[in-house]
Amino acid sequence: MASDAAALDAVRQQAWRLDGRDALTRLLEEVGDCSLVLLGEASHGTHEFYRLRAQLTQRLITEKGFDAVAVEADWPDALRVSRYLRGPSDDASAEEALGGFERFPRWMWRNVEVVEFVEWLKVHNQAIAARDRRVGFWGLDLYSLRASMDAVVRYLERADPEAARRARERYACFDHLAEDPQRYGYAANYGLREDCEREALQQLRELCRDGARWLSRDGSGEADERFYAEQNARVVRNAEMYYRTMFQDRNDSWNLRDTHMADTLQALQEHLRLERGRTPRIVVWAHNSHLGDARATDTGEHGQLNLGQLMRERHGSSAFLVGFTTHDGHVAAASDWDGPLERKAVRPSLPGSIERLLHDSALGDFVLPLRGREPLGQALAEPLLERAIGVIYRPETELLSHYFKARVPAQFDALLHIDRTRAVRPLDPSALWHHSTEPETYPSGL
Repeated sequence: MASDAAALDAVRQQAWRLDGRDALTRLLEEVGDCSLVLLGEASHGTHEFYRLRAQLTQRLITEKGFDAVAVEADWPDALRVSRYLRGPSDDASAEEALGGFERFPRWMWRNVEVVEFVEWLKVHNQAIAARDRRVGFWGLDLYSLRASMDAVVRYLERADPEAARRARERYACFDHLAEDPQRYGYAANYGLREDCEREALQQLRELCRDGARWLSRDGSGEADERFYAEQNARVVRNAEMYYRTMFQDRNDSWNLRDTHMADTLQALQEHLRLERGRTPRIVVWAHNSHLGDARATDTGEHGQLNLGQLMRERHGSSAFLVGFTTHDGHVAAASDWDGPLERKAVRPSLPGSIERLLHDSALGDFVLPLRGREPLGQALAEPLLERAIGVIYRPETELLSHYFKARVPAQFDALLHIDRTRAVRPLDPSALWHHSTEPETYPSGL
């Protein structure tokens, strides 16, 4: 096992300090010709993570011709943003387009940082005449059971009214419980009611089977709408399974969700490939826990897989995985699920963690390239603690609630470490939210 001194020395030798554009330029050179760049975050509420992802994504789009942004968000909510970006849309601004994100945690996408990025994408797309060449914003997640059912029916009402009638009958199986899918999952799992797996699967199969017929009848202009409807039907089918497995083995529900995200990303790749006549290049935004290869973590050893692992298995070195870390600062998070948003202090990282090691390097903010760096890989080969803050942060039980072990060089292709971070700026702060007077930090203070 390498000593802490050897690990610190290796980090100091390999790191690129974030004191200008040079470090990000070198990171883009590391990306090379990769068609998938997965950009993580160590929390769902950190300003610097959102801003750095936005800066990297802007450069991937303008300098490397990336075609789409896929995010850890529900398909219908993100599709509304994509319509705003690619047209046509009834929304007059990015903030309006983000209005579909109504459920907890609203701040994850309804924040100033995302508004600024979406408005940049809008301006970028306005210079592209062909709608099918504009950059879209797509959701990979599966929580939108009710919204996706409604979207399938709306599409069919226009494409095939008789098929819409059949879809309404099938989806009626969920009854009023679609508004509260966790109640549905509980009732179906414990035998309090029949599940709706058969109905959801039948609807998906019919939609996929008949889609080609509707497309040939209505012309190529219907390709996008057909694809959107099919994806919503997949969400319904997989969400039904997900909410039932929530009350079984935790690994089963986690694996189902990340497999759904991987399959959605693959479907998006195929749709864009047909649309553009070449292999598309896509940027993915999601939490480190989804994007860092699960095989390099103790959660993976206990049976969990994730999106990053699946992308490496399916695409090999064409997938480039970037993790984000921080030592301390502030974060936007809740104390409990569905709880009010708070601006919480992030405790200094624990000894024995990758975050503390990177902090102890005294380099401040930097990029740490990992792919192909054998000496660094050897120095960091042993598992270290790694922090993961989601939409809930409980500092009083931080070790138990927010840390796991990982072999970082096998988990990511690069790390971005921001030593002290601050919270995102929510569009809808709660009564418990207290605005900060912290000064701007990199990269927004350039």
